[in-house]
Amino acid sequence: MLIARKVVHNLKEYHPPLGGRSGLRLDFNENSSGCSPRVLDALSRIDGDLLSKYPEREPVEAIAAEFLSLQSEQVLLTNGVDEGIHLICETYLEPGDEALIVVPTFSMYEIYALATGASVLAIPARRNFEFPSAAVLAATSKQTKLIAIANPNNPTGKVVPRERLIDIIENAPDAAILIDEAYFEFYGQTVMDLIDKYENLFIARTFSKAFGLAGFRLGILAGCAEQMRLVRRVSSPYNVNGVALACLPEALADREYVAGYSAEVRTGRRRLEDEFASLGIPFWPSHANFVLARLGEFRKPFVDAMRSRGILVRDRNSDPGCESCVRITVGTNEQTDRLLRELRSALESIGWRKPTEVSQ
Repeated sequence: MLIARKVVHNLKEYHPPLGGRSGLRLDFNENSSGCSPRVLDALSRIDGDLLSKYPEREPVEAIAAEFLSLQSEQVLLTNGVDEGIHLICETYLEPGDEALIVVPTFSMYEIYALATGASVLAIPARRNFEFPSAAVLAATSKQTKLIAIANPNNPTGKVVPRERLIDIIENAPDAAILIDEAYFEFYGQTVMDLIDKYENLFIARTFSKAFGLAGFRLGILAGCAEQMRLVRRVSSPYNVNGVALACLPEALADREYVAGYSAEVRTGRRRLEDEFASLGIPFWPSHANFVLARLGEFRKPFVDAMRSRGILVRDRNSDPGCESCVRITVGTNEQTDRLLRELRSALESIGWRKPTEVSQ
């Protein structure tokens, strides 16, 4: 009888709610208006000759490296950020090692770490989802071989100050420190400039958010050249498909499109947060392209009411510390107009009332 490894039997499965998702998709943090027109033009020029050949990743990696002001040896194109996480775990984790994460956060850090046979130490975020820097430093030990941090974090939108990240990097020189900057374009701050200074620092980026290329499954993993050579050993040379590689240079070249969309999202994010504040709905100020809010007993009725109005939002009730919470992706100005209009209508239909303020 064929039996899978014990760790595989014990892994939690990640099941995104993909079925029956018609309507305005404000539940997956995708680019809600699509990709750059230049990408669509590049797609129209693809022919059978390109499709019949194995993809050549390195020439496009050079373009991506230049875009990031890095050297080609410091950059690896990946099949989304997910593969970047997987490769780091496969390169640096062994059974008996420990990976450290702060929860709530992206589920794949834990899944890929556990799949190697390593253990995972999950440290709860502090009040209001503040990053527990002191607890992370105190928990780091000789067994710690990976610390994964999403910055901004998903699903909270919270960030870790640069100086705190440096403290963690310097405190764990024998551990891979993965900073996941998937939402960089909506935040604007990075530690990419520290790659030459710290050999244990790795940074992941994605083209699934601001660039509107989630369907291509494209990401970037960056680190010092010496360590990236080791990471490449566990990566397939054909991990990124030829169609995605043909289109990525056009996506990178259209900086105006990405900047314009990101600016609309930041404006919409402020409008959504202001709306939550005016309605008395608890929320957490975000640095990403979404806002997390606590609806209490109205959570499920609200999600259902928004779906009935053609807008999908994400129920995050099962995440640690996110009981009764809903996450809403922010899109274009026009989509935000619709979101705010339908949000008020949905709340009214389920009987939401602004909490009465207690006089002093």
